Amino acid sequence: MNFFNDLPISCVSSLLESFSFKLSFRLSTWACPLSLFVCASSFHQSILACLLLGASLQLHLHAVCLFVPLEQSWNNQNLYSVPLDLDARLRRLDLSNNFIRQLQTLALPYLEQLDLSSNQLDLISEGAFENLARLEELNLSRNALNNNLGSNSKALQSISRLKILDISMNDLTHDAVERYLRNKSSLDQLKMTGNALTRLSHNLFRENKGLRSITIDDNLISVIEQGTFESLSQLETLNLAKNNLAHICDFKLHQVKYLNLSRNSVEFFVTREDDQLYRLEILDLSHNKLIYFPIVPKMNNLRYLHLQNNMVGALNSEATMVSEANALYNEIMKERTVKKNNLHSNWRLMPLIYIDLSYNHFSSFPLETLSLLSSLETLNFSYNCLQNIIWNVRKDNESGYHRQLFFPSLKYLDMQSNGLVYISPRFLSALTQIETFNLQDNSVQPCAFMDHLQSSQSTQQIDLNTSCVVFGQLRTLKHLNLKENNIKTLQPNTFQKTSLVSLNLARNPHMVIQVDALEGVQQTLQSLIMSEINMNSSDLSLPCMQVLTHLNISNNHLDMIPSSLSCSPLREIDIRNNHFVSLNHSLILALSVHLNLMYISGNYFNCCDSKWLTILHELKIKLPDINDTVCFSSDRNIVMTKNTSVYCLFHPKAQEIHFGQMIIIFLFIAVILIVLITFIRKVCCTQISFIV
Repeated sequence: MNFFNDLPISCVSSLLESFSFKLSFRLSTWACPLSLFVCASSFHQSILACLLLGASLQLHLHAVCLFVPLEQSWNNQNLYSVPLDLDARLRRLDLSNNFIRQLQTLALPYLEQLDLSSNQLDLISEGAFENLARLEELNLSRNALNNNLGSNSKALQSISRLKILDISMNDLTHDAVERYLRNKSSLDQLKMTGNALTRLSHNLFRENKGLRSITIDDNLISVIEQGTFESLSQLETLNLAKNNLAHICDFKLHQVKYLNLSRNSVEFFVTREDDQLYRLEILDLSHNKLIYFPIVPKMNNLRYLHLQNNMVGALNSEATMVSEANALYNEIMKERTVKKNNLHSNWRLMPLIYIDLSYNHFSSFPLETLSLLSSLETLNFSYNCLQNIIWNVRKDNESGYHRQLFFPSLKYLDMQSNGLVYISPRFLSALTQIETFNLQDNSVQPCAFMDHLQSSQSTQQIDLNTSCVVFGQLRTLKHLNLKENNIKTLQPNTFQKTSLVSLNLARNPHMVIQVDALEGVQQTLQSLIMSEINMNSSDLSLPCMQVLTHLNISNNHLDMIPSSLSCSPLREIDIRNNHFVSLNHSLILALSVHLNLMYISGNYFNCCDSKWLTILHELKIKLPDINDTVCFSSDRNIVMTKNTSVYCLFHPKAQEIHFGQMIIIFLFIAVILIVLITFIRKVCCTQISFIV
């Protein structure tokens, strides 16, 4: 009895029906088949009577309940209407990607999720959703709900428990959306991507105070009335990307944690300075027309700031940009007090750990502004217009010397594709915690490390007289990318005193690698890329790299692997597109202790000198490109396999046999034949004489 009391009526009903029970809704009277027995008049007596069938019946009832269908998908079935034989017990129903145009009443009292996206739905009967008392998630995206607004909006008003609604891609205007959002006080998430909204009024969400997430991207919004979002106290995520917004004059959304304003036409972002706490953590202003850094709330939790693909830095100097941003603030806020650096005062309190400034117009590095971000860990400054990073910092009022600024938390710095030639040693000294430095596609020339360069006098001399970069100043550096820098010479001890774990020197085709260039990093370097640098085997001199696990020396002119690598625990090596004819099988055997993966295609191996290949196959080392690897013999080229050497045993043409050798062999065979014939004749003559 307790077993049935704990089950929902729907489950009890399905259980009884599965055993040919008939459920009567007249009070609590139940009836079982007369062939079994006559049921009692009360509910519990009836259940007790049914349980008398035995323990096996109860176990079967459990099984039936477990197999109640929870979800059914009719996705992409070319349907023109909703199937009529749907199970009334369904919890989730997917009717997406069909051709349904009209929706009639759905009798699914337990349905919680309904997906009608990507149909041709333009008419929903007013009572279509009346029986969906438990519906919480409804997807109506990619339909034609801009038609028949009267009937459609009334149908949606009957769903009182809806939490998630998607009405994207329906060509809806502001007025249409306002009608669809009526009687939606329980709504938690709303998505309206790709409609035809041009403005947002303060009345739009007046019945949706519980909204936590709103997505209205890819519309035509150019006007947002004051009060539109401010009253939504639970709002955490707001996506307004891909619209026509031009200015954010007075940002007031204290409750929002994630704000996406990317791909608009925003020229400035200004917040009135006050002592209220803003919960903003992620601000995306990428792909806009910003000229200035945004003036963010003074009291904020901002940790991620996306400013890529803007026009920040177009004013050339940092001082000009800061002063004009502050002037703009005073103008918008109608401040008439003493001038104050609002931009810097707010940035100084910002707990930012990530900022993306790539694809902007910087021709000078904004040292003072970015150094205010004491928590900054990742800075993406790629694809700007820097040629030099000069220590252009205001002098200290008391001492008269340039102030030393620091980036105390910066670990990842991306300066790719700037055209950099010179980096001030003072700037490098400010990177006290740097671990990853991406300098790909610049014109940086590494200096040799010399201890005496640490003195202030010699450092000043470097500032004035050289354009090379002393990487030895970066004691915490672990990952360095110098790919495509047109490096001329890699001098001895270039990376001395660093903590390099990975080094990329690829695509420096004129680079001369001097002996001892990698001295000082043998104990730390684990990954080395030296592909496409136009070097021969005589140009490659490597010390014993005691922890090197990944080596890429592809696309060069090498015909041998340096024997010094025998002491390296290499797990992966790439020698593609070189001039290798064979590999030192003793070296391969030494490397095989740790080796897992090797790329070898694009060479011209000798088919008959492939003992090294046999070793690799026997030790089950992976050769992903073996089917693209060709070897040569005297008569043809063949695709290499683990049995390639067998080819040489059964194809004498594969061995070079000179004409002189052939004559000697022929004469040798002829002599043997003459001697044999002579011997046979003598034996025959002797036998004849004996008979006579």
